[in-house]
Amino acid sequence: MEQTSSRRSLGEFLRIRRERLTPEEVGLISYGRRRTAGLRREEVAQLAHIGTSWYTSLEQGRSVNPSEDVLNHIAKALRLTEDERRHLHLLARSDQQEPEEEDRDIAVGLKRMIQAMDPHPAFVLGRCWDLLLWNKAAELVFHIPSFSEDTMPNFNWMRHLLTNDTLGPDVMDGASRTRVLIAQFRADYARFPNDARFKALIEEFMQISPLFRELWPMHDVETATDHRKQKYDPRIGEMAFEHLTLQPPTHPDLKVVLFTASADTAARLQRLLNASKC
Repeated sequence: MEQTSSRRSLGEFLRIRRERLTPEEVGLISYGRRRTAGLRREEVAQLAHIGTSWYTSLEQGRSVNPSEDVLNHIAKALRLTEDERRHLHLLARSDQQEPEEEDRDIAVGLKRMIQAMDPHPAFVLGRCWDLLLWNKAAELVFHIPSFSEDTMPNFNWMRHLLTNDTLGPDVMDGASRTRVLIAQFRADYARFPNDARFKALIEEFMQISPLFRELWPMHDVETATDHRKQKYDPRIGEMAFEHLTLQPPTHPDLKVVLFTASADTAARLQRLLNASKC
């Protein structure tokens, strides 16, 4: 069952990427009317220098094992981005990935670093984007409850972003930012396709979020990148951050998410944090 699901994801990803391309975009001459948009399977096979029946087997979720070279040829034919190319390789090898227990242990040094980051928001995400640790600045900026061991097991960052109305469009940067977050979530899911927690969260988000329900089947993928982020909050005013995501080499399941505030933003956040202690 797991293998069938993994092969289906690979087939859907290939089909969607194929249908997004036109012959003109890949240098092919189009003859006659086309019943559907995008490239035909035989055209992708031609561009990738593989047999049409073999490529069709991939799209139909049959049990085939493409080599790395073949996958790279397909990625080039479909004009995949580097993130999408890596995603293709993960999907093709997902049958070989055994479920493993998530490592949620956070080193003492990392815990101290997160707390010492105040007034700069910082938190640690687990494999499925469950929040495992966060500081006071993150509570203030992202409307997260006060950290406690009791909050950890059921507090998920993606759920928080999809359902918390108090965050507003400034945190999410509108629908375009939401698309990026869901694309990053899918990229992480491909690394752990047999994780029961991931599957349960996806089913939940499909039920509770119309936007997630619309975007998830598109199979968009993107890895986390550093960028500048701006936000307005009536309690704080305009805020500016440099966003950075790190992964400890000894704990690849974890993500350390840092929002380094500008000098002015940090000063205002520090005043609010000091006032909350009084």
